[in-house]
Amino acid sequence: MSLEGTGKCHTVTLRRHAVMAAGKMAAPIEFAADLCIPRLFYISEMALFQQQHITWEDLPVPYRVVTGHVPLLVEELWRCRGADAGGAALERLCCWTGVAGSAEELSLTRLQQEEEQTVPPMRRRRRNRCVYTTPPVCCSICSDAKLKDPFSLAQKDLQNLYEEIKKLLVSKAELKVLCDYYFDGKGKAFRPMIVILMARACNVHSNKEGVLLPAQRSIAMISEMIHTASLVHDDVIDDSDTRRGKNTINKVWGERKAILAGDFILSAASMALARIGNNTVVSVLSQVIEDLVRGEFMQLGSKENENERFKHYLEKTFKKTASLIANSCKAVSILVNSDPEVHEIAYQYGRNVGIAFQLVDDILDFTSCANLLGKPSAADLKLGLATGPVLFACQQFPELHAMIMRRFSSDGDVDRAWQYVLKSDGVEQTNYLAQHYCQEAIRQISRLRPSTERDALIQLTELVLRRDK
Repeated sequence: MSLEGTGKCHTVTLRRHAVMAAGKMAAPIEFAADLCIPRLFYISEMALFQQQHITWEDLPVPYRVVTGHVPLLVEELWRCRGADAGGAALERLCCWTGVAGSAEELSLTRLQQEEEQTVPPMRRRRRNRCVYTTPPVCCSICSDAKLKDPFSLAQKDLQNLYEEIKKLLVSKAELKVLCDYYFDGKGKAFRPMIVILMARACNVHSNKEGVLLPAQRSIAMISEMIHTASLVHDDVIDDSDTRRGKNTINKVWGERKAILAGDFILSAASMALARIGNNTVVSVLSQVIEDLVRGEFMQLGSKENENERFKHYLEKTFKKTASLIANSCKAVSILVNSDPEVHEIAYQYGRNVGIAFQLVDDILDFTSCANLLGKPSAADLKLGLATGPVLFACQQFPELHAMIMRRFSSDGDVDRAWQYVLKSDGVEQTNYLAQHYCQEAIRQISRLRPSTERDALIQLTELVLRRDK
């Protein structure tokens, strides 16, 4: 069967059935408004309402990867269980994706979760661990005047952050100038902000009244130092000329000095980490350095097989971008709570937001101008990198396959690939994938006790999806 011509109109049909089936939930129902990928919903709708047989081969390659994260799709199908084909469709979905358990077992689990969601959020005990259960939260968050902007909420804790980082970079003369170059206070401080908010949310959850610990703030500083050092090294590898709207360190001082400056920043971060005095935290944040290196090596390679290529892309995205956020969030939770489940919540929130952040970054390479980004647009194509929009576009324009394998090195490859992406729905599908990861981030963080910081982390997912630079 062909999947051509799929579109949002099919998604709307499924959402309507989902809303009707979920009669207990208050209107308007927004949980399905921007959930997952329309084509996945369309495929599930055909299985559910038309009882068509869909094989794994019918599923486009990127969605075979995406459906590795199927809980939300299973939930939608279960909410539509009133349809005659509901049980069979759920069974087939389990069969395609390798989800453990029968449709009946999944149904029982879903029913229990629905029953829990009909009562106000409450604490429940599981294996002597405390988490909160809350109704699902959608990716598209309505603006609320009562919600504080995440950056404003963390502003007090981020005050003088860069000045304190500079104090850690104790050196003489030229090396000091190089190391201070990017710590000029003009960065977004996105990672420290997430770490601060996660720390306070975990503190409230752990009955610590949200008071930020000095070691938690140190981790926020360390995360920014590791990130900045990786930028310095990336600019050398990519031979970049601009970063954050100004010349790169390697452009001003040369590659050798840039490499040494990046190494020095990492060494200062390592010393700050050692002073925290927590071996588990040291181990967690040391993983970030390993992931950064492995991610960079992955970026230098490519995969012939399309399915492996998309997995390769997502894994590389995690290692180069999301690992730092995920492990930093985990580290601040370790300092205040001994519960591994809370550590996993913090880690999974950071992982999903981090991947979504990079997916949006990859979109902006095609949709934003150089003035907004602070770096040239189409930079990834010029570096020979096939990001999400290109990989999705390859489904509609197979001509891109050869270009990807030769890393857009032939004359005219970059321009042709650019045009193919713009003609395709690659940007839109990458955006839907980013929404999927933000939805999972919300689901994870919603398990913590309600707090202003927790709500700000939920709101942050919307800012990640809407950012234009």
